[in-house]
Amino acid sequence: MSLLAAIGWPVVDRVFGISPHGLFIAIGFIIGAWLFGRFGPSRGVEEDAINSVVLWSLIGAIVGARLFYLIGHWSEFSPHPIEALYVWKGGITLLGGIAGATIANAVNIRRYRLRFFQIADALTAPLALGIAVGRIGDLIIGDHLGKPTSWLLAWQYRGGTLAPPWLCVNGECQARLENGLTEILRRGDAVLSQPVAGSPTPATIATGVGVHQTALYDMLLAWGLFAILWWFTKRGRREGLATLLFAIYYGCCRLLEDFLRVDKRWGPLTGSQWTALTVVIICVALWGYFAISKRPGPTTPPRPRLRKPKPRVEPEPASAG
Repeated sequence: MSLLAAIGWPVVDRVFGISPHGLFIAIGFIIGAWLFGRFGPSRGVEEDAINSVVLWSLIGAIVGARLFYLIGHWSEFSPHPIEALYVWKGGITLLGGIAGATIANAVNIRRYRLRFFQIADALTAPLALGIAVGRIGDLIIGDHLGKPTSWLLAWQYRGGTLAPPWLCVNGECQARLENGLTEILRRGDAVLSQPVAGSPTPATIATGVGVHQTALYDMLLAWGLFAILWWFTKRGRREGLATLLFAIYYGCCRLLEDFLRVDKRWGPLTGSQWTALTVVIICVALWGYFAISKRPGPTTPPRPRLRKPKPRVEPEPASAG
């Protein structure tokens, strides 16, 4: 097993002074916005409304991603609250970004007399694609590393400076995590340990040839979600089902992924897991309500083709004689 578990690469924290993390988030957002611009008109969304939704999604995502991170990790900032404004300290959370963009547009789209699911259904496939592309930046900088493991996709450190909270010196990276846990990552092995009262030697909790690279899992699952939504929206559906499918699929993904990470927990789950669980339960109940009640509702049109049809060439009339 350890011979097969050999994926890994040297991480890169800066390229010409630019963080690959932020760069690929921006690229993912731009690609998603472009695809939404192609989907919107077929669903009755005019160009002005598309541009407005994209703008408020950007604003809401930035604010929500940071705000939700601060809420979940406030203990890190409570001694010096002013540091919450230091955007370079701490991090962001994807679910918070999605929530922020959703809240911002729930108010914004009312100006254009548009329905929530009318917009949301058109955004599901673009959002899944944007997440898949954005995660590439996480992989380049070595972000979202999880617990030690020796399974086939265990990620091994191959050099470079890992993203915080990791500190790398002389080929060894160490991170102090929640509940006093410490994780050490070297070329070929990883160790997770916790302090023992009255003993200078920490107790080993888990070991492996590498660690779970949860950003990699999330990227692969997001590509899978994009493929499913691309197929699902190929023909007309009841309005709202594409949004519910996205929320249920991705919510379940985040529930599973966070069990592989060491993060702050409220009870048995992390803040992201509680958020995802709440969303999944609500969306499953709403899907069940649609199925049981069979009440008629708006239907989304089939997904438009991205390629413009070739102009039809009319045959020339036959000449007389």
